[in-house]
Amino acid sequence: MPEKKKFLLRIDPALYDALERWAADEFRSVNAQIEFLLREAAKKSGRLGRQREEESTRLSPRNDATEEE
Repeated sequence: MPEKKKFLLRIDPALYDALERWAADEFRSVNAQIEFLLREAAKKSGRLGRQREEESTRLSPRNDATEEE
């Protein structure tokens, strides 16, 4: 598996707190929750390639089977 890209993210503390609670509700780290949300948005907008989408789904720590089509 290729190494993940690292970058610094500046975020409003209130938004971080909300993400932290949301991540805890879904048994994810904040980092994994942010990545999950970004991946879902990229898929929904058609900006994530098919091969990357399949790879991400396979490697996802939590695979939601309820996809809207």
